[in-house]
Amino acid sequence: MKRIALFPGSFDPFTKGHEDIVLRGLKLFDEIFIGIGRNASKQRYFPLEVMAGLIEQTFAAYPAVKVVSYDDLTANVARDLGARFLLRGLRNTTDFEYENSISQVNRYVYEDVETVFLITSPSLAPISSSIIRELHRYSKNIDEFLPYKLK
Repeated sequence: MKRIALFPGSFDPFTKGHEDIVLRGLKLFDEIFIGIGRNASKQRYFPLEVMAGLIEQTFAAYPAVKVVSYDDLTANVARDLGARFLLRGLRNTTDFEYENSISQVNRYVYEDVETVFLITSPSLAPISSSIIRELHRYSKNIDEFLPYKLK
């Protein structure tokens, strides 16, 4: 049976930290879906379609990586994709507290799903999408934090 994982997030933007989790995840899984979730309570900074295209471009050389967008519970999407694993990155204990609660809810919705946590590589731990958005908002160069070039 193929080991399929869903790596869910808003990815606003998708960072080098996210890229690192996917590349390391490919050592564990046969296929990874990067799932860009739509969150009705959040206004996106970077358009979803633009980000999906940039992520696809980033992983063009990796046929085992696919990008999907969704507007549903993550656990339902995982089930629909045949993913038995949710892939998540942890930068610190604050991330763990939040992710642990989410993983319990996902198991409630889809009992066959397991959440796999990868600890962020130390050099990438300070990177967060919210910090990158703030830098970009004030016209600071963010290229070093992203695995692609924004236009």
